Amino acid sequence: MELDAVVVGSGPNGLAAALTLARAGKSVTVFEAEATIGGAARTVETTLPSYKHDLGAAVHPFAVASPAFHEFQLESYGLEWLHHQVVATHPLDHGKGATLYRDMGLTAAGLGPDSVAYRKLLTSLTTDWPKFKNHSLGPLLRMPADLFPTIRSGLLGVLPATTLTTKLFKTAEARALFAGCAAHAYLPVNRFFTSAFGNIFLTLAHTTGWPIAKGGSQSVINALQLALEDHGGKIITNHRIEKLADLPSSKVRILDVTSHAAGKLLEPIHGVSARRLKRLKNIKPGPGAWKIDYALSAPLPFTHEPSRRAGTVHLGGTIEEILHADTAVCAGQMPNQPFVIVSQPTIIDDSRSPPGNHIAWVYGHVPTGWDEDATPLIEAQLERFAPGFKKLVLARNVHTPSDFYNQNANLYGGDITGGSVAGVQLIRRPFLSPDPYKLGPKGHYICSSSTPPGAGVHGMCGWHAATLALREDFR
Repeated sequence: MELDAVVVGSGPNGLAAALTLARAGKSVTVFEAEATIGGAARTVETTLPSYKHDLGAAVHPFAVASPAFHEFQLESYGLEWLHHQVVATHPLDHGKGATLYRDMGLTAAGLGPDSVAYRKLLTSLTTDWPKFKNHSLGPLLRMPADLFPTIRSGLLGVLPATTLTTKLFKTAEARALFAGCAAHAYLPVNRFFTSAFGNIFLTLAHTTGWPIAKGGSQSVINALQLALEDHGGKIITNHRIEKLADLPSSKVRILDVTSHAAGKLLEPIHGVSARRLKRLKNIKPGPGAWKIDYALSAPLPFTHEPSRRAGTVHLGGTIEEILHADTAVCAGQMPNQPFVIVSQPTIIDDSRSPPGNHIAWVYGHVPTGWDEDATPLIEAQLERFAPGFKKLVLARNVHTPSDFYNQNANLYGGDITGGSVAGVQLIRRPFLSPDPYKLGPKGHYICSSSTPPGAGVHGMCGWHAATLALREDFR
C-alpha cells in the first residue's frame, strides 16, 4: 500500500513536516539513519553518568516563538519550557558588562546613556513583531501579510551591526550586547544584514524569551515523537537512505537533509535540471562549531555577577573584538580570542545533573572543518571572564567539527547553520523562490535548515515544506 508521504531525517524540521502531514490525515513514515531520533537536538550523558548535555541546540528562542510548535501544542505532550531570571549577558573585562532581561525597561536601565536609544529601537521592534513574525520565520521572497511593519523591520536589519550600533549607542556595553546577538549569524558583524540577527534575538528576548526545555533539548524531540505517533505517524530508525529508490512508494517525499545531500539523492531522478542540482551541491557551508561539555562541581564563577544567573552568556569582549574574531574565522583562520557562547541549564533545571552539581554547554566559532585543537583558546576566554573555573571541572567532553559531522551528516565541517548566510545565500536557501522547498520533480521537497528560516529548533522549515506539499499534492 502506497504511503501518502515519507520523510528522510528526524531532526526538528523532519518531525515537524511529518507531524503537519499526519495532522492533516495523511499516512507518513519518517526514516532516520541513526539509532536515536532528533539530529542535533538530542540530550546525552557525554561526560559523566547523570550529567545530561545537549549535543547541539540548547537554548530555544525560536522554538517558543514558532507558529508551528504553537499549532502542535507540544506542551500537551510533556514539553515544559523553563526561563532563567536573566535571559543573557555579555560580560566585559573587570566585572563590567550588559544584562538582557525579559523586561525591556530593566535591560535599558542597565545601559546608562544608551537607555533611551535602546528603548526606542526595541519598542518599535517588539510592537511590530506580531505583524512581521510569520514573514521572518519563512521565505523572505513571499509577500508579507503586513507590509509596512515588515519593511520597517527589514530596513533596520539590512545594516551591518557595526553601523547600527555606531549610530544608536555610545557605550561599549550596549554595542557589545547587540553584537553578541548579531554574531549568531556566524558572520563578521560589519557585514550587511547582521543587524537583522541582533534585532530578532533582542526582540525575542523581550517577547517570548530564550527558554530551555526541561530535561534538555531531547524533550522537544520526545514531544514531537509523541504527537506524531498520536496522529498515526511512524518513525523507523537505523535506516540510512543512500538513494531515493531505498524509500517505499509514496506520493510525497520530504528531505530533512542539507542541500548538498539532497542534490546527491536527487541526481538519478528524471526531471531534475543540471542547473538545480548544481545549485544544491554548491551551497557554501558556514563556519564550524567547537563544542565543550563540562560537568562542574559548582556554577561558573563569572566576575560579572549577573552572568552567574544567565541562561546564555556571550563571551567575545567588545564589538571590535567580536568583529576581529569572526573576520578571521570566515577567512579560514583561528582567532586567539574566539567568540564563545555559554549555556547554563542547571541553574534552573536540577534534573540535568546530580544534586549540587552543574553542567555547562560551551561552543566557539571556528573555521569550517577546523581540526587543530581549539579547546585551549576557548578555555582562555572562559578563564578571562570566569577566573578559576578549571578548579570546578569534574569532566569535559569535546566535540570537534569532525565529531559533529560523524554524529550527524547534516553538520558538514561542523556547520550548524545549514549553509552560510553570507551574501545572497541569506535569501537563496537553496533557491531564489517564494517556494524554495520545492526540489523540482513533483512531490519532492527539502525541509532542512538549508531552507528558510534557517538554523534553530523551530520546525518552521518542515512546517512550510509540508504545508506546500498539502497544497500542491493533496488538493
